[in-house]
Amino acid sequence: MPLTSNEWKQIQYNFFLRWNFPRCCGAIDGKHVLIKKPPKSGSMYFNYKKTYSIVLFAMVDADYCFTYIDIGANGRASDSAIFRDSTLNIAMQNNTLNMPENSVIVGDDAFPLRTNLMKPYSKSQLNNTERIFNYRLSRARRVSENAFGILVWRFRIFSRPIQLKETTIDNVILAACSLHNWLKKSSPNTHFPENAVDREDLNTGNITFGQWRNHVNNLPTVSHLGSNNYKNSAEEVRRKYAKYFMEDNPLPWQWKKVGLELA
Repeated sequence: MPLTSNEWKQIQYNFFLRWNFPRCCGAIDGKHVLIKKPPKSGSMYFNYKKTYSIVLFAMVDADYCFTYIDIGANGRASDSAIFRDSTLNIAMQNNTLNMPENSVIVGDDAFPLRTNLMKPYSKSQLNNTERIFNYRLSRARRVSENAFGILVWRFRIFSRPIQLKETTIDNVILAACSLHNWLKKSSPNTHFPENAVDREDLNTGNITFGQWRNHVNNLPTVSHLGSNNYKNSAEEVRRKYAKYFMEDNPLPWQWKKVGLELA
């Protein structure tokens, strides 16, 4: 995890440069890594998909590298508890991450809405501003989906249930994530060829899916990581982002992407 404010600022710069999302320090997600049922474990690792798993909870930067990893929660643990008990959540709540002021992390609807954690609007009837916000948030979040996809594609041990000791599985996951980061930085043309990840046409916003999608089924997603209750201050931060995307920093194609012909 970045340790200094300047390191966070570099990540923020890259998120804004590539995904037009200001003050973003990362995209977070949680996935179930399938395992063979450990001996004498009962239903400890039995998850909602009726398989056995260990949870990998991670944050990804704008360049598809893992910046935070939390491994080892058993598949039976409630999804909300996985995030609640993570060191990342504790650090976010205690403001000990050393992130620049007014920084945010982005997640999907499974996460709680906070002043430093943005999630999409989830009500059934969205107005145009809310639809634009959801689209812009989804662009920033796409890095985590692609990072997990590349991880499973390159390290095929994740393509089937892992049959090892629990502690060994944790070490395998950590090693794979570390190698993923190292290969991304040292051998990008080999590990991350141009067509490996989803590509966006900067003139139209159209997406060409990455090659990893043709080879793997992504890891099952952790479904609900927090309460739907939130403070007014968190909603106010989201509202300001929505207004910014709508009025101050619109993308030329965003209207069409949410079904609007005109701004």
